[in-house]
Amino acid sequence: MFPVEIVYLKEPCGDYVSEAVRVAWDVHLKQGPGDILIFLTGREEIERCIDELAELLPTLPKGAPQLVPLPLYAGLTMEAQLRVFEPTERMTRKVVVSTNIAEASVTIDGIKFVIDCGFVKIRTYNATTTLSRLTVVPTSRASATQRAGRAGRTSSGICFRLYTEDVFKSGELMLPTTPPEIVRTDLTMPILQLKALGIDDLVKFEWVTNPPAEGVLRALEGLIGAGMIGDDGRLTLVGEKVAEWPVDVNIARALFSSKEYKCSEEMLTIAAIVSVQDVFVIPEGGNAGALAELERRKFTAEEGDHLTLLNAYNAFIRYGSSSSWCRNHALNFRALSRAVSIRSQLKKYMQRFGLTPLVSCEGDAKRLRQCLVAGFWKNAARFVESEGTFRGVRGNMVLYIHPSSVMFTRKPRTGWVVFHEMEETKKTHIRVITEIEPDWLLEYGHKYVDKRSTA
Repeated sequence: MFPVEIVYLKEPCGDYVSEAVRVAWDVHLKQGPGDILIFLTGREEIERCIDELAELLPTLPKGAPQLVPLPLYAGLTMEAQLRVFEPTERMTRKVVVSTNIAEASVTIDGIKFVIDCGFVKIRTYNATTTLSRLTVVPTSRASATQRAGRAGRTSSGICFRLYTEDVFKSGELMLPTTPPEIVRTDLTMPILQLKALGIDDLVKFEWVTNPPAEGVLRALEGLIGAGMIGDDGRLTLVGEKVAEWPVDVNIARALFSSKEYKCSEEMLTIAAIVSVQDVFVIPEGGNAGALAELERRKFTAEEGDHLTLLNAYNAFIRYGSSSSWCRNHALNFRALSRAVSIRSQLKKYMQRFGLTPLVSCEGDAKRLRQCLVAGFWKNAARFVESEGTFRGVRGNMVLYIHPSSVMFTRKPRTGWVVFHEMEETKKTHIRVITEIEPDWLLEYGHKYVDKRSTA
C-alpha cells in the first residue's frame, strides 16, 4: 500500500454532506489527476450529495476536466453499480459517493482522494423495546483507517476527514473498533440455535464477547412467550423447528402460521422478498423519479408494502423474469432474482416441516395480513391523529413511516399497522408496513404480558 496523507477539519462542521461536496469540488479544481471516493451513510445522503455536485457542474471553468458523480450502494441496479468500475475517460474525474460497501467489500481502481464523513449506519437492538433499528453512529478508528487506505491502493493519495483530529483521538467519540454484532443484535435466534445444540446453561457458556444481560433475558422471555421454550428451559417441538430456519424468528413464525391461514404460497414469497433490499428503483426527484413512482403504483396494494412487494414478485415471474421488463417497470432485477433463489431454498424447509403442499389465499388479503400479525405481533404500531405520527405498542416510541413506503402519503384506515424493521436517522422510521385490524393482535398474535411495562 502507498502512503496516504491525512487531512482533518480545523473546526467541526454542521452538515457533513454539504462539506463533502465543498471538499470534493475543491479537490477537483486544485488537485492533480485521480478519482474521488466519498463515504456517506445511506441512499438519501448519497443522492443529495450527487444532486449538489450536479448543481455545481455548470460553473466549471473552461478547459477544466469534467466531473462525473456516481452513486454506489446496495440497492442500485447491477448496471448502475458496474459504472463505478469503468475506466475514467481522458479529461474526466470520477467522484464515487458510496456507503461503507466501498470500505472493504470492493476496490475501485484510480481512487487517489478519499473524503470520510466519519459516520456509518449499523443495525442496533434495544432490548427494552425488543426492536431492531438502523442507526447512524460515529465510525470506529479502525474503520476510519480502512477508509483512508482506499486512497493508497494504486498510488499515494490524500484522505480528507470531515472531523477534527481531537475527535479521532477521543476514545469516547470514536471507538477503537466497531462493537461486535453480538452486543447490538436481537439474541432470540442465537439463543434458539444454542438451545438446539444442547447448550441449555447460558450462564456458564463462554461467549467470545459477552452479550448484554438484558438482551439475554428479553430473548428468553420472548421465546417462552412464543411457546418455543418450555417451563423446563428446553426447546419445545416448535422451537426445534424454528431453530433450523435460516430466517429470523418473526418470519419463521409467520411461515409456520401460513398453513393455518391457508396462505403458504403468498407467505413464502413475502418471506423471500423482504430478505432483499430495494426491490423498486425510485430515483430522487425529477422526471425519472416521477415516472418510476407511476410504475410502482401499478403494483401498489392499498393494504401496504408486503402485498405491494408480493404483486411485484408475481408480475416478475409472470413476465418471464426479464431484466428488460424490470428496467421498464422501475424494478431491481438483481434483487428480484435473489428473491427467487431465496424462495426456492425456503420452500425446501417448508417441505421438510410438513408445510406443503403450498396453498394460495386466492387473493384473500385478510387471511394474509392475519398471518403477518402472527409473525410480527411485536412490531405493531398505532396512528396518533393529534401528532400525525405512530406509536409502537412496545415502549410507546414515536415512529414515522419511511418515505419509500406506499403508505407514506396516507394514514391507515384502521389506525394500526405492523412493520418489518425500523431505521433511525434524524427520526425513527418504520419500513415495509401493512395495515391490520387491532383485534388481530389479541385474536391472532401471541398473548404475551410484559410485567415491566404497561405496553
